[in-house]
Amino acid sequence: MHFHINPALQKRFILAIILTSLILVAEVAGGIISGSLALLSDAAHVFMDIFALALSFFAMRLAARPPDDRHSYGWHRAEVMAALINGSSLVIMAIGIWVEAFKRFRNPVEIRSTEMLIIAVIGLVVNLVVAYILGGHTALEHEQEGRQSGHETRQNLNLRSAFLHVLGDAISSVGVIVAAILIGFTGANWLDPLISVMIGVIIVISAWRVLRSSLHILLEGVPEGLSVSKINESLLSVAAVSSIHDLHIWNLSSDSVALSAHITLDQTEQQNPEITLAKIKEVLNREFDIQHTTIQFEKNPCQNGQGGCN
Repeated sequence: MHFHINPALQKRFILAIILTSLILVAEVAGGIISGSLALLSDAAHVFMDIFALALSFFAMRLAARPPDDRHSYGWHRAEVMAALINGSSLVIMAIGIWVEAFKRFRNPVEIRSTEMLIIAVIGLVVNLVVAYILGGHTALEHEQEGRQSGHETRQNLNLRSAFLHVLGDAISSVGVIVAAILIGFTGANWLDPLISVMIGVIIVISAWRVLRSSLHILLEGVPEGLSVSKINESLLSVAAVSSIHDLHIWNLSSDSVALSAHITLDQTEQQNPEITLAKIKEVLNREFDIQHTTIQFEKNPCQNGQGGCN
């Protein structure tokens, strides 16, 4: 397994954190001056963006550490934990926005729509730049790696959670811009908390996607896009393989898959076990992009096909 940090990705994270921090300062100041809850809600989202980016950056560096005596698999799950924390923080933030929006519905506040619009436009532009820094370059790298390896490349969940934070904030900025324009023309200040509620909904949708994926990995579910039955079928097609049991597939991290299996060899096939093992690994790598494997050969088949055999 490989333990390294992509220097280009590190630089993109640092640049994204700096740009997002500048937007936070602008939106907090603009929200206070204009009195806009939608703008302050967006600022809260930006603050969580910074938290998410910093956490993701730290997790990325931690995940690159090699295995040690206490962590035999290394620190790959650090990026999954970071994604889980990021997703949970999004939910908490959305609830806070909804509570404040309810208060604003009951007691409307005068909104200075011009200032609100200017800050929101600046925030949208910077958010789109940051989203491109995190998402555009990474998507291109994944596409190039996929072409080189011959199969689809798995996307890093930690990076995706950070990207969704920023993308969600860009969508929120669009909502604030729409609210500012409508308030400027109609004077309907209730649109401000309404947009805030919609921002909260967008945040929760983004959070659910990240939480679902990270929890699935932590519960050691079968990696998305893979099928136990199809892998079992492919392994049985290898000469000298008679039966398979205790087949387990799980994620070490979102972009690293591990497999373990007990395989009974066909005694009528006169083939070196090392050759059979090489063929099995070739099938797993070529068809399913699985390189981290633990294969145990046995002479006697398991009685029920599941669990360990004595």
